[in-house]
Amino acid sequence: MMGLLLLVIILGWAFDVINGFHDAANAIATIVTTRVLTPAQAVIWAAFFNFIAYLFFGLHVADTIAKGIVRTEFVTLPVILSGLVAAIAWNLVTWRLGIPSSSSHTLMGGFVGAAIAHAGWHAVIYSEVFKIIAFIVLAPLIGMIVSMIFSFTLLNLLKNSRPSKTHQLFRRLQLFSAAAYSLGHGTNDAQKNMGIIFVALISTKQLPANATIPLWVVLSCHGAMAIGTLLGGWRIVKTMGSRITHLTPFEGFSAETAGAITLFGTSALGIPVSTTHTIAGAIMGAGITKRLSAVRWGVSTNMVASWIITIPITAVVACGIQWISQFV
Repeated sequence: MMGLLLLVIILGWAFDVINGFHDAANAIATIVTTRVLTPAQAVIWAAFFNFIAYLFFGLHVADTIAKGIVRTEFVTLPVILSGLVAAIAWNLVTWRLGIPSSSSHTLMGGFVGAAIAHAGWHAVIYSEVFKIIAFIVLAPLIGMIVSMIFSFTLLNLLKNSRPSKTHQLFRRLQLFSAAAYSLGHGTNDAQKNMGIIFVALISTKQLPANATIPLWVVLSCHGAMAIGTLLGGWRIVKTMGSRITHLTPFEGFSAETAGAITLFGTSALGIPVSTTHTIAGAIMGAGITKRLSAVRWGVSTNMVASWIITIPITAVVACGIQWISQFV
């Protein structure tokens, strides 16, 4: 049992590392594309703020993952292990193909699918699952709307300023917006695996059900995410940073700030959302402020299609892994 628990924890850290380099593009795509920082500088900047995110926010998202998706009485180590393996596999496939899918939804889909295979449909808390599924649409939509409002407001405030002056201003401001977005990325994404490790510790009686998440779990998950961010995910950077729309420092600042605001709000409410979906919507919103044709809607449509299939695919894969494990 302890050996299996250790394997779950190690795989959980591996998921965070993969999540870091898979979703590093979310935090650095705009700042690299606008050439405010070099790729190496950008990933170091993002990794630092990924890591210190635990200092600024509570652990509401981790609690949702640990106790709000699958009923704890049906959680076993094989269920968690099956979900993690399915999530890691899908993340690696989409990273290899350069598709900006959601690490959050891969993990949720894997966890839910494995629980259903183990205990049946009643093992899942559907009200919470449906809320998370709703935010597949709501997170990018909110990011887009906030980005548009923010962009139009700034354009009106600075309409009499010299373009060269505002260009330099937003190049500097992008450092702060990228830092804010990386904080949001760290606080939302790193907490998902904290919840998985936490529920694994509870299911093996290493912690009581009413315990708080240990500090070593918090720090190790943030550290693994930061390491993954340092590794970078350059295929996805290209998609996020240049294929959706052409970004200037002004638009990069608007998109990152809108994405950060959305992530701060959802994290405070304990809603596990996709940072990929959020920043993609924010980038689209920034592009729309120029004109509708500035957004490459074909690329955006393909991304949406990948978002829709993520949960069912990982759920089916995890369900199969869990079912096979019962006969091994």
